[in-house]
Amino acid sequence: MVTEPDGTGSGAKKKRRIPRSFKELTPSNHFNPRTFFYEMVWKAWLTRRTGQHRCPVFPKLTKGHVALTWIGHASFLVQFSDLNVLIDPNFANWLFLLKRIKRAGCRISDLPPIDLVLLTHAHYDHFHRPTLRKLPAPKVGVMPWGVGDLAHDLGFDRVIELQNWESFSHGDWKVTLTPSKHWGARTIHDEHRGYGGFVLEHQGRSIYHAGDSAYFDGFKEIGKRLSPEIALLPIGAYYPESFRHGHMGPDDALKVFHDIKAKWFVPMHYGSFKLSFEDIDAPPKWLKDLARNGGVSHHLRMLEEGVPEVF
Repeated sequence: MVTEPDGTGSGAKKKRRIPRSFKELTPSNHFNPRTFFYEMVWKAWLTRRTGQHRCPVFPKLTKGHVALTWIGHASFLVQFSDLNVLIDPNFANWLFLLKRIKRAGCRISDLPPIDLVLLTHAHYDHFHRPTLRKLPAPKVGVMPWGVGDLAHDLGFDRVIELQNWESFSHGDWKVTLTPSKHWGARTIHDEHRGYGGFVLEHQGRSIYHAGDSAYFDGFKEIGKRLSPEIALLPIGAYYPESFRHGHMGPDDALKVFHDIKAKWFVPMHYGSFKLSFEDIDAPPKWLKDLARNGGVSHHLRMLEEGVPEVF
């Protein structure tokens, strides 16, 4: 059942201006094509791809336990005793000119049957059509408003679009689309597409996947409304400073963790693709330092790609 939004989440109705060029995402709007190509493309081309495809040993779960497998970037497999969920699956080695510099943690063929796919927005690193097309008969795909037309030919039994704060329930599970500070256009002109994060609730557990987002006060509202227990938060693509118009660094992500009052912080959106100018290994190092200095290291769960962990 889809529940109607209560009117307080106006982000679904309000158009957000999207960047019109790479120039708007660089310091002082001074776009230097040579610097951009060197930092984002050439460095990755020269970097040897690391990591390995594992054959995950998925745990046998009892009711009330949840297992998370980080595939890499923003991609996760979330498993309950009776439900398998993929979030933003991307197994690509290349996104156009952008090279994946750490392999996905497992292969698509290693996945269990997928009941539900959550897609936070239409950007190519999150909504990867070749990956989605290869999934074995996923049953339900849930995504923000204006994105469904990209999914109707990908094998889903049902495609559900949500507005901010709207929920879709089936059986004992429920998923709610939450606001974010980002943009959803797949091309430079399709401003009608939505974006956000998801809170998945099942068997008394709740997992929040923030998608892509800059820091904004709306995270406090997410915590107040939905009280997620496990927070999957992006920590990469924050430098130069103007990249924070749509992304977070570890410092902002830690603020989000406190805002939503979650129990566990699982970082993501780092280490797989070079999408910004910071060193590829800088985000997790900085996050560990901040967590240690802030006394919250015991709440931080750094997952290894392809290795399921039970919460």
